Amino acid sequence: MKEEKKAILFAFSVQSSKFESHYERNKFFRGLYGWKQMVRKEVIVSKKQGPKEKVYTYRREGLLDEMPHEKVDQSSFIVPEDDFVKITKFFNEWRNKVIWKSFKVLLDEDFFKEGLEEEEEEVDE
Repeated sequence: MKEEKKAILFAFSVQSSKFESHYERNKFFRGLYGWKQMVRKEVIVSKKQGPKEKVYTYRREGLLDEMPHEKVDQSSFIVPEDDFVKITKFFNEWRNKVIWKSFKVLLDEDFFKEGLEEEEEEVDE
């Protein structure tokens, strides 16, 4: 018999018209999901060739990077029940611009472990 683990399904909807700008809306999504930052920089390779553009890529973490999670759809995800307070605190900071609901769910004990193994394989490639 498989063990069951308590988790929370979060579903949310952004009210785009309530955000002051695209920047503020992006700030919400970046704070939740993180993002990939690309920095372009001119570097001098040699005096003969002149400057050459180099691109540096950095992964900037969001709240969900701090915990095991599974993205269910574009605006819904599942986290362990232990992380409920962290997520609700984040959503409450955006309460005037984001509508959200949470639902208790039961998952197989190894549900999040499988997701972490897939992520590790992607990093190794």
